[in-house]
This record gives sequence, structure tokens and C-alpha cells, in this order.
Amino acid sequence: MLHLASQSPRRRQLLEQLGVDFSVLDVDVPEQRAVGESPQAYVGRVARDKARAGLAKLGAAPDARVLGADTEVVLDDEVFGKPGDAAEAAAMLRRLSGRTHAVISTVWLVDARHEHCVTCVSQVRFASLDEAAIAGYVATGESFGKAGGYAIQGRGAALIEHLDGSYSGVMGLPLFETARLLREAGIVIA
Repeated sequence: MLHLASQSPRRRQLLEQLGVDFSVLDVDVPEQRAVGESPQAYVGRVARDKARAGLAKLGAAPDARVLGADTEVVLDDEVFGKPGDAAEAAAMLRRLSGRTHAVISTVWLVDARHEHCVTCVSQVRFASLDEAAIAGYVATGESFGKAGGYAIQGRGAALIEHLDGSYSGVMGLPLFETARLLREAGIVIA
């Protein structure tokens, strides 16, 4: 049985698109970047920790497989998490304005015997945003709960000038890479 260790409704929606049967596990792992840890290593570690926490929650279920994922926005080696308030969201958008940033998304599939992962790195270029555009977007409330303070699948799409990579990866679960990972593990994709 496949389990998704994620509280993200977007990840659930994306995994459903693959036609895979799964259940959702509620896990809570610390998301704190260690000193000297690269952004890619950080994203990979958090995704792995989520998958392992989900597996631990299931106990000794021998056929359990758990998918854990993490996605972060990275600019100038700085990881932009989820903004805590409107001022932080606006500050993130100001920094992203007119620039290209990376979105790193890593997915781990773990079971009692194996651990496998895939990573997808997309490049996203924001249009130049003036203060009115930033304030207007933050006022929609869409910035909250989203890495980097924007949602590509919502109104945030209008802020993006160019995407080189995976749309679903920027949303939170790179579908091509995830489908390949699942197939390699013998999980049937509809």
C-alpha cells in the first residue's frame, strides 16, 4: 500500500493525477536548514525525513511504502520557506522580482528494505514587480503556506515570465519524476 506523508492538498491532488491508490499520513518533521547544508541537501533531507516519519508511524507494516516530498524556492543560496506574515511575503516577492530563482523538489519513496529518491530543479523567472503588484498579490492571501510566497497554480502564474523545468515540480510534486520512481518500484500508474 502506498502512503503520502504530506499535509499538502496540492501534493494529494498531483498524486491523484497519476491514478495511484494511496492514503495520506499526517507527519510533522522539523524544517530547519543546518549550518553549511546546501539547499539541495536540505530539501532532500527534509523529504527523506518526512517519508521515514511516515514509515515509522505505520509500524511494522511489511508492505507499506511511503512517499515523502519537499519543495523549496532558492535564490542566491538562500532557501525561501513559507512566509509567516504579509510583510515577509512582500519581502520575498521583492527579492524574486525581475530575477530567476531555482525551485528544488525532491521525492523519496521508502519501505522497510529500500529508499529511493528523485530530485527536480526548475528555473523560474519572475517579471519585474512594482509595489502595487506585490501588495495586490499578497492581499489575495495566496502567498501563505507557499514556499517563496507564491503559487504557480493560482494567481501567482501571472508573476512568472518564464519557466524552465517542471510545472508540477514548482507546485510541489514533480509528476514525471515521481511516476518514474513509482514505476521503478513496481507501482502501477494508471
